[in-house]
Amino acid sequence: MNPYLSVIIPAYNEETRIPKTLSAVYDYLARQSFTWELIVALDGGTDNTLGVVQSFAAGKENIRWLDRRQNRGKGYTVREGMLAARGDIRLFTDADNSTDMVHFDQMQPLFAQGYDVVICSRDAKDVRGARQAVPQPLFKRLLGDAGNLFIQLIAVPGIWDTQCGFKAFTAAAAGRIFSVARIDRWGFDIEALALARRFGYQTGVIAADWVDEAGTHVQRWDYLDTIGETIKIRWNLMRGVYPRR
Repeated sequence: MNPYLSVIIPAYNEETRIPKTLSAVYDYLARQSFTWELIVALDGGTDNTLGVVQSFAAGKENIRWLDRRQNRGKGYTVREGMLAARGDIRLFTDADNSTDMVHFDQMQPLFAQGYDVVICSRDAKDVRGARQAVPQPLFKRLLGDAGNLFIQLIAVPGIWDTQCGFKAFTAAAAGRIFSVARIDRWGFDIEALALARRFGYQTGVIAADWVDEAGTHVQRWDYLDTIGETIKIRWNLMRGVYPRR
């Protein structure tokens, strides 16, 4: 029997940050009455993330990992995890634990109401109560705000925070979206949301209480790459690269 929830953690060189995240996610899941699985999708790192995951998983049930040795990017890694998952609901969360698993408590009622996709937002323009408890540095916020206006214009109008790393999909939506997605790096969130709309999936938004953790792999030039990927997504939509339904 498939579990109710699959939690996918994409990980690239996360040996120092992932122990805290694994503990927090596992402790949350172990308290639940529903069935679950925890998947760590490794993105070809060069440190001992795999060893840390294996040590944590020893003696515990429902934890597995995908050990790909080649670095392909976060989008590719999340896609791989989503398609390997077996849960009726499939959620990915970042290895830095910036968004606590307790946020899933807010997602469950929306899935029960028939939503296909539910995302967290750090922007109060999306949903009341969203906030960054420990905000990002100013330059990241400015770049993010400017980039988001462009993202709304080109690909996903009406969503102010497309990049929060805490998103959940029904099994049907995950299979449909991630089987045709093509973006391998940071723009994959935008692509997933654009495809959700293209396929007619109902998307809900919950408020994030988000804490910026040190050690991010996102660099300043990655924002420019994300803009380029957004243009590519729009081009793919216009050219019919993605199926319509």
